[in-house]
This record gives sequence, structure tokens and C-alpha cells, in this order.
Amino acid sequence: MEQRQHRIEVATSGRGLVEVTAGVLRWVADQGITTGLLTVWCRHTSASLLVQENASPDVRADLEDFLRRLVPDGGGGRYRHGDEGPDDMPAHIRAALTQTQLSIPVAEGRPVLGTWQGIYLYEHRTRPHRRELVLHLVGDRR
Repeated sequence: MEQRQHRIEVATSGRGLVEVTAGVLRWVADQGITTGLLTVWCRHTSASLLVQENASPDVRADLEDFLRRLVPDGGGGRYRHGDEGPDDMPAHIRAALTQTQLSIPVAEGRPVLGTWQGIYLYEHRTRPHRRELVLHLVGDRR
């Protein structure tokens, strides 16, 4: 059994989904581990991770529209916490409703994703940020 760890920095342009699949696939392939488990960890409380459809951009737009209605930005005393602006507490709620960690099986040297699945960092703040993901791969070589 072998383990590998790596960090990926992701630049966001504000609220929305940023696909990170290609970078994750490349790193896993370079490790030479054929069977195992990949953990992707988001080191932030106002961003999260999703496995989501990567074919139609309408899916991402509909998801954002839904979360905007479910968790509107602050103002007018809606939330107590707002140290960094009206999108601060809503970003924390969105992260709590989604995921900060993904576990993805690895087979034949690649994460086992479905045909239309991609790995996304979901930025919940309205302004650009630099986010860090930690990848941890454990498994065996053939």
C-alpha cells in the first residue's frame, strides 16, 4: 500500500463552479497507483466540492440559481455574521449544505468517474479567491 499527497491551487472568478477534473486526473495518472482511493479536500469554509455533470453548462447555472433562492445573500439583518460582507454567511451555509471532501475510487490508474461527471470546486463568495485543494491517494501498484 502506498500513499501520495499533493496540493492544487485554484483561482476562482467569484461565485460559481470551477472544473478541476483535468488537473486531478493528470496528478493521479502520474502517481502510478492503479487501484485505490482518492480523497479531495477543500481547505476553506466558504467554498466546497462537487461531482457534477460536466456536459451541459445549464446544469451548473440551474444549480447556482437554486442555491441563490435557497440561501440568498445577506443584508437587512438576515444573518448575524457578515464580517466580510453580505455574501459571507451565505457562503458558509452553502459550504455546509454541499461537501468539503470527496472520496473517489481509483481503478486502472484513474478516478472512477461516470461519463458525464466532473470534479468541481464550488466558490461561494462573490469576489475572486485563490483556493487550495489537498489530494490524498492511497492504493497499490499493479
